[in-house]
Amino acid sequence: MKTLLFILALFPLAASAEIVCALGTGTSAYKPSSDDRPSPDTMQIVRRVDAAFASFCLPKCPQVAMLRNPTAANVMLIVTKDDAKLVYSPQFFAGVYGKYGESAIVALIAHVYGHAIDESTQSTWLPANWNPELRADAWAGCELAKTSLPPSGIASALGAMAAYPPPSQTVWSRRVPAVRLGFTHCGGAAATFDGASAGAKAK
Repeated sequence: MKTLLFILALFPLAASAEIVCALGTGTSAYKPSSDDRPSPDTMQIVRRVDAAFASFCLPKCPQVAMLRNPTAANVMLIVTKDDAKLVYSPQFFAGVYGKYGESAIVALIAHVYGHAIDESTQSTWLPANWNPELRADAWAGCELAKTSLPPSGIASALGAMAAYPPPSQTVWSRRVPAVRLGFTHCGGAAATFDGASAGAKAK
């Protein structure tokens, strides 16, 4: 039986929560009461992320509720004492898809979910002095390797990551080594990443 990392939430989680990561500003505008079930198209993309992460976090994969909300600050990971949810803005995902394609959505979800993975998975391959955003970038890089994207898809994913950074880590050049480490650690070829990175451009 397949264990899903991302689960559907029928009701919003508790309002008293911490925003662990947001790939956008304006988090104060977020209204939990507007949380809704994700679209089928988004869940199809989420299953790709799910399958890749499950290969190395089972049986202790963190379960995160997937929700959409037009008031979300692009993509957000929100946690309470007992639960976690990844909330995305549907209009944001539509814009990202139009500019960068599906691989970009994969990368952004992977970065945000990477925070949850990092809390529950042993990761001795990551430098202990890296901040949470760099560690999440490394997990996103790992995801890109596991999903076997073509070079053009990797370039688009990296372009989207550069264009929509977490507010605390906006300089892309400082993030590239983290993404590269995750990519190569999880089986991706360094030359493939370097070529895609050179071709990545924020639009």
